[in-house]
Amino acid sequence: MYKTALYGLGVAALGVSLLVTPAAAQTKSPVVVELFTSQGCSSCPPADAFLGELAKRPDVLALELHVDYWDYIGWKDPFGAREHVERQHGYGASLGQRYVYTPQMVIQGSFDSTGSDRAKVNRKIAQAAKLKRLSVTLQRTAAGVRVVMPAAGRIENAVIWLVVFDSKHDTEVKRGENSGQKLSHYNVVRGMTRIGTWTGQAVDIMTKASDMAAAGRDGCAVIVQSVQTGRILAAARVDLNKKG
Repeated sequence: MYKTALYGLGVAALGVSLLVTPAAAQTKSPVVVELFTSQGCSSCPPADAFLGELAKRPDVLALELHVDYWDYIGWKDPFGAREHVERQHGYGASLGQRYVYTPQMVIQGSFDSTGSDRAKVNRKIAQAAKLKRLSVTLQRTAAGVRVVMPAAGRIENAVIWLVVFDSKHDTEVKRGENSGQKLSHYNVVRGMTRIGTWTGQAVDIMTKASDMAAAGRDGCAVIVQSVQTGRILAAARVDLNKKG
C-alpha cells in the first residue's frame, strides 16, 4: 500500500531493532483519520480546518498527507509527496474506487468521505470505533521510542508503519487556486516507514526518536495495517517534544 519512506531519515538512522517480548499494558487504539489534501486545491482548506479540529480529539489520530498531483496548476505544495499519492491509490484499490480525489478522508483504512463533509466523517468515525482494534503502545525512553504490541492470536498479517509528522504549519500561498490565502495544516505527515510485520506474536521495536526530533519532527505515531484489506488494526502516537 505504501512504499518505505521516511523523508530525511533512513532505516539505519532510526536504529530499528526487533525483539519478541512479553505483552505490554494495553491501551485503546484511536481511530485513524487520514486526509489527502493539497495547497493547490481550492476545495481543500475547509477539510484542512476540520482535520485541525479532529486532531484535538483524544479518540482520533488525525494525519494530513499532502499529494503532488495539483502542483502543475501554479503552486508547488511544499509538503506534497509522491509516496502519499501511492498510499492514496492503494486505498482506492482496497476501497474499490475508480479514482482518487482531494480532499479525501480515509477513516481506519476502511471508509472514506469528502474531507469537508463533517457529518459523514463523524458518522464514519463512530462506525470505525465499533470495529475490533488491537493494542499497540509507544513508550518514550532515553534511547528513543519503543513500539510494543502484545500477542493476540494470528488474525491477519499486518504491516507496522512508523509515521513522523509536524503538529502545525502555516503557509502563505502566492500562486495557484489558493493564491493570497494563508493556509494552516495540522499533523502534517513528513515521512512513513515500514518497521516491522505483525503476525500475531508479541513484538518490541526500538527506534531513535532523537533522530526524528533532530530532523525537525515533533510527533510520531505507529499504525498497524492489514496487508490483505488495508484496514487499520491498531494505532498510537507520542509527542517527541513533551518533557518527561
